Amino acid sequence: MTLEQIIGTALVLLFLSDIFLTVLYARAGTGLLAPSWNRAIWTLLRAVAALSGGRRGTILSLAGPLIVVFLIGFWALGLTVGAALVIHPELGTAIRPSSGQASSDFVTALFVAGSSLSIVGGSDYAPHTAGTRMLFLVNSLIGGSVLTLVLSFLVQVYSALRERNALALMIDLTTDGTGDAAQMLARLMPSGECGNASSELGNLARSLAATKEAHHFYPLLFYFSFEEPRYSLARFSFVLLDLVTLIETTLDRSRYVALINSAAVTSLRQGAFLLIETLDRIAPTADEGLTSAVEHERDRQSYIAATHTLAGAGIAVRQDGFELYIAARQMWEPLALRVGAVLGYPIHDIDRRRHEVGQANAFRTASN
Repeated sequence: MTLEQIIGTALVLLFLSDIFLTVLYARAGTGLLAPSWNRAIWTLLRAVAALSGGRRGTILSLAGPLIVVFLIGFWALGLTVGAALVIHPELGTAIRPSSGQASSDFVTALFVAGSSLSIVGGSDYAPHTAGTRMLFLVNSLIGGSVLTLVLSFLVQVYSALRERNALALMIDLTTDGTGDAAQMLARLMPSGECGNASSELGNLARSLAATKEAHHFYPLLFYFSFEEPRYSLARFSFVLLDLVTLIETTLDRSRYVALINSAAVTSLRQGAFLLIETLDRIAPTADEGLTSAVEHERDRQSYIAATHTLAGAGIAVRQDGFELYIAARQMWEPLALRVGAVLGYPIHDIDRRRHEVGQANAFRTASN
C-alpha cells in the first residue's frame, strides 16, 4: 500500500467516523468535522444576511436547509476524495476500462471513486484483481449505507422540526400572539383559578422535554430559523422561563403554593434552560456587560405591566415580588437573549412585553 493509499484510507475512516458520531451516536457536539463545518456555514450565512438589510430574515430562514445540503455534499466529497486516493495508484493496471486507453490522472480517479460509491454507477472502469474487486465492493457498501443513514437522518430532523414548531405555535397561541408570559399565565388561570394550570403546564413540559432531546440528538435543528419570530426557539424558551419566574416569584404563595411547587413548573424551568444551554455549548455566545440603570427601570416597568395583566385576570399577586422576580430572571435572561442573538433574532422579537413597555414609554415621552 502506497502513502497515497494510506492517506486515502485514513480520510475515508475520518469521514465515516464523523457520519457515525453525527447520525448514529447522535449527541450534541460529538461530531469530528460536522459541528465546525455547520458553524462555518452558519457564520457565513449570518454575514450575508447582515449585509442584505430587509431580506435578513429570508436569508436566515434558508440557513437550515442550506446547511443540510452543504453537510451532505461535504461528506460525499470527503468520501470520494478518500476513495480516489486509494484508487489512483491502481489506475491503468488493476483498474482499467473495458476498452480504450486508460487514463491515470486524479480527475479520473475521482470519477471512478464516485461511481464505485454510487449505487447507480456510471463508469466503464472495472477492477481486474481480487484486491480491487474487494475495494469496489467495500465502496459500494459504504455508499449505499451512508445514503440510507443520511435519508433516515433527514426524516428524523424534519420530524423533530415539525414537533418543535407545533410547540412554539402552541405557546404563541396561548399568549394570544403577544409573546407575553403574563398573558399566557392569565389564560392558564382564568378568574384566578389554577385547577387546570398544572395539567396544562405538565403537557407543555412533556413537549418541551421531547424538543430538548431532539436538539440534543440532532444539533442541526438549531440552525433552522423562520421569518416569523413565533417559531423562534429563543422566543418560546424565553416565554416559558419568564412564565415560571412569574409563577415562582409573583403569585400569592398562600393561595397558589400547590402550583408554585408543582413538578410541572420545575420541569418547564429546567427544560427550557437546558435547551438554550445546549445551544450555547454548540455555538458559544459572548458574555454581556452588567445591566444598566435604564435597563433595570425597564425591567421594573415590565414587571408592573405583568402584575397589572395578572391582577386584571383575577390572579392574586404578592406585593414584594419585584426584587425576587429580577433576581430569578437574571439567572437565565442574559443567556436567553444571547442565544436569541446567535439565532438571528433581535431582543424586541424575544422579550415582547419589555419591548411594548419601552414603546409605550417612548410614546408618552414624545407626547409630553
